[in-house]
Amino acid sequence: MTRRRTIVTAAILAGALGLTACGTNREEEPAAGGAAAGACDTGKGTLIIGMVAPLSGSLSALGLGMRNSAQLAVDQANEACSVPGYKLAFQPEDDQATPQVAGQAATKLSSDPQVVGVVGTLNSSTSQTVQPILNGRDIVQISPANTGPALTLGEAAATAPVRPFDSYFRVATTDLVQGPFAADYLVTTAGKKSIAVIDDGKTYGAGLAEQFATRATALGAQVVAREKVGEKDTDFSGVITAIRALNPDAVYYGGEYPVAGPLSAQLAAAGLAIPLMGGDGIVDAQFVALGGRVGDLATNIGAPAESLPSAKKFIDDYAAAGYTEPYSAYGAFTYDSTNVIIGALTTALADGDYTEEKRADIVKAVQETDIEGAGGSISFDEFGDTTNKVLTVYTVEGDSFAPIEGSTGAFEG
Repeated sequence: MTRRRTIVTAAILAGALGLTACGTNREEEPAAGGAAAGACDTGKGTLIIGMVAPLSGSLSALGLGMRNSAQLAVDQANEACSVPGYKLAFQPEDDQATPQVAGQAATKLSSDPQVVGVVGTLNSSTSQTVQPILNGRDIVQISPANTGPALTLGEAAATAPVRPFDSYFRVATTDLVQGPFAADYLVTTAGKKSIAVIDDGKTYGAGLAEQFATRATALGAQVVAREKVGEKDTDFSGVITAIRALNPDAVYYGGEYPVAGPLSAQLAAAGLAIPLMGGDGIVDAQFVALGGRVGDLATNIGAPAESLPSAKKFIDDYAAAGYTEPYSAYGAFTYDSTNVIIGALTTALADGDYTEEKRADIVKAVQETDIEGAGGSISFDEFGDTTNKVLTVYTVEGDSFAPIEGSTGAFEG
């Protein structure tokens, strides 16, 4: 296999954000100002954009940033009268990062005929439950964060891809890209040749670890151990004892920050002064608060929002809105996902009023999306996957992650 890393430049990703929008939890708030505020014709009623994400629990730092970013998009759309004749409402549902709860949230949303699309989920495991429920009612789902390949490519994703659901899309690239991208950096750039691989056994973590290990081995590194931990574990002494005798020079962890942070701290306490690397699921300041160390590494989807001219308006508007929580790792992509639904809704209603039958037209319009968003270019391939394969390597500096200069690029194996 060959690898090509394309450095993202402002010239590639810059551009006006073709769609603007924002929102709140099913309660439509007064417009925040502007010439269009209060001047929109909303006589045809209210249409709902839903969300399924962890708004409480250990992953809420990511989920709340997603909620706020989608809310911002819906609020802005209402100010701009983006959907003529209609007011938009935003209805976020808390899935607690649990598939069963996510299914209940999706069922609740799908039972409302006024729901025109759903943003989410965060976790690939929750999306496996949500997808068929929403698809059964022709409700479009766009995830800013799912990376599990099977969600768009089926169980034989790497060898015989088949799209499971036409209504599902994502603006995050998959672990078929993210895992190898991480391996290229850790093995080729960072020079780590003896790596212990640990995962939490969940859809996201196990799949990411597998893709990383396969690529790392192909690059000549030795995967000295493959270990599993539970997503609610707090004591990793058994796993650390098992790998310490193998003298790895790095640990790769497939999972999320609630486990990754304490795992990193316990590695150091056990005398293993080696970096822990993970995927986008650990890229949050909470990783450091829970024990992550300076020098730990992670990959994240897309380019850093702060580096993109296309994201400046989103960042400024988010700050002006006064949200308590940061937009976090998936803010820009959530904002974009919401705007894609709003744009597709506008297209679908161009030749008639909304009925549930229009949901199929919304799905079709999303498939045909080709715009510049806050997080970069947005279009979808025949499987519903983003055509934007850009990723970035981050390292812990101080109390959070910072992008490594020159690491942003695309992987092609």
